Amino acid sequence: MAELRTDRLLLRRWRDTDLEPWAAMNADPEVREHLGALLTREQSDASVARFQAEFDRRGYGWWAVEVRATGEFVGFAGLDEVDDDMPFTGVEIGWRLARPAWGHGYATEAALTVLAHGFDTLELPEILAVTTAANLRSQAVMRRIGMTRDPADDFDDPAEPEGPLRPNVVYRIARGANG
Repeated sequence: MAELRTDRLLLRRWRDTDLEPWAAMNADPEVREHLGALLTREQSDASVARFQAEFDRRGYGWWAVEVRATGEFVGFAGLDEVDDDMPFTGVEIGWRLARPAWGHGYATEAALTVLAHGFDTLELPEILAVTTAANLRSQAVMRRIGMTRDPADDFDDPAEPEGPLRPNVVYRIARGANG
């Protein structure tokens, strides 16, 4: 599995030492605001096991994100196949960071290197990003990395009941679109 490096970040395989801070992120209402219910420690640990299995199977997925200068785990970033119940198909980029890591440009930095990997190494023709209509912070990252939104692609998540998590937006970028 390839590690990805930026000036400040290392995107790498998950380690056992990541489980505790990952669980803390998944129990943080602000981190989970646009994602749904808080996760138990068991659910959080199980998500990492799934991430690792998917990475082994496909050769890409969700990397753990570490600050290179300190070795601190701050979240994840990566690529995933769009869920079967969505009204579109493709490969989706995503990220999630612990609150202390917000506002430092880490999401944009990680996302740019993940995009490059998706286009240059995996040779994907297009990469999507999906979030709730209310998640303006993630949408700002999507725009900063060169993605664009067509409101005609917006949809209501069929897995969510009526409420703030149901309306979703889709951003896209094609290989070669950002130079």
